[in-house]
Amino acid sequence: MHSSNVTISARNIRPSRHFRPGLLLAVITAARWLARKIGERRNSNALMELSDDQLKDIGLSRGQTESDVHVYSRI
Repeated sequence: MHSSNVTISARNIRPSRHFRPGLLLAVITAARWLARKIGERRNSNALMELSDDQLKDIGLSRGQTESDVHVYSRI
Protein backbone atom coordinates (compact mmCIF):
# COMPACT_ATOMS: atom_id res chain seq x y z
CA MET A 1 0.00 0.00 0.00
CA HIS A 2 1.06 3.53 -0.63
CA SER A 3 0.38 6.24 1.96
CA SER A 4 0.47 9.92 1.23
CA ASN A 5 2.06 12.41 3.57
CA VAL A 6 -0.40 15.19 4.25
CA THR A 7 0.23 17.86 6.85
CA ILE A 8 -2.67 19.86 8.23
CA SER A 9 -1.81 23.10 9.91
CA ALA A 10 -3.23 23.50 13.43
CA ARG A 11 -4.48 26.98 12.62
CA ASN A 12 -6.83 25.50 10.00
CA ILE A 13 -8.53 23.22 12.52
CA ARG A 14 -11.49 24.79 14.26
CA PRO A 15 -13.19 23.26 17.30
CA SER A 16 -16.60 21.89 16.48
CA ARG A 17 -18.11 23.23 19.72
CA HIS A 18 -17.24 25.98 22.10
CA PHE A 19 -16.44 25.15 25.71
CA ARG A 20 -19.31 26.08 28.02
CA PRO A 21 -18.33 26.42 31.69
CA GLY A 22 -22.00 26.59 32.69
CA LEU A 23 -22.67 23.23 31.09
CA LEU A 24 -19.73 21.66 32.94
CA LEU A 25 -21.03 23.07 36.23
CA ALA A 26 -24.50 21.67 35.51
CA VAL A 27 -23.05 18.22 34.79
CA ILE A 28 -21.01 18.28 38.01
CA THR A 29 -24.05 19.42 40.02
CA ALA A 30 -26.19 16.67 38.50
CA ALA A 31 -23.53 14.04 39.23
CA ARG A 32 -23.30 15.16 42.87
CA TRP A 33 -27.09 15.10 43.22
CA LEU A 34 -27.23 11.61 41.73
CA ALA A 35 -24.45 10.38 44.03
CA ARG A 36 -26.30 11.79 47.05
CA LYS A 37 -29.56 10.10 46.00
CA ILE A 38 -27.79 6.77 45.46
CA GLY A 39 -26.28 7.08 48.95
CA GLU A 40 -29.66 7.87 50.47
CA ARG A 41 -31.18 4.87 48.74
CA ARG A 42 -28.35 2.62 49.97
CA ASN A 43 -28.91 3.86 53.53
CA SER A 44 -32.66 3.32 53.25
CA ASN A 45 -32.14 -0.24 52.01
CA ALA A 46 -29.73 -0.93 54.87
CA LEU A 47 -32.31 0.25 57.40
CA MET A 48 -35.05 -1.84 55.83
CA GLU A 49 -32.89 -4.95 56.26
CA LEU A 50 -32.66 -4.46 60.03
CA SER A 51 -35.00 -6.28 62.39
CA ASP A 52 -37.34 -4.38 64.71
CA ASP A 53 -35.03 -5.14 67.65
CA GLN A 54 -32.01 -3.80 65.79
CA LEU A 55 -33.92 -0.65 64.88
CA LYS A 56 -34.93 -0.22 68.51
CA ASP A 57 -31.24 -0.45 69.50
CA ILE A 58 -30.43 2.59 67.33
CA GLY A 59 -33.54 4.48 68.43
CA LEU A 60 -35.74 4.08 65.37
CA SER A 61 -39.05 2.40 64.67
CA ARG A 62 -40.16 0.66 61.48
CA GLY A 63 -42.40 3.64 60.66
CA GLN A 64 -39.48 6.05 60.92
CA THR A 65 -37.40 4.01 58.49
CA GLU A 66 -40.11 4.35 55.86
CA SER A 67 -40.17 8.15 56.11
CA ASP A 68 -37.57 10.75 55.24
CA VAL A 69 -37.96 12.50 58.60
CA HIS A 70 -35.12 10.70 60.37
CA VAL A 71 -31.48 11.43 59.75
CA TYR A 72 -29.28 8.40 59.26
CA SER A 73 -25.82 8.31 57.79
CA ARG A 74 -24.04 5.09 56.92
CA ILE A 75 -20.29 5.52 56.96
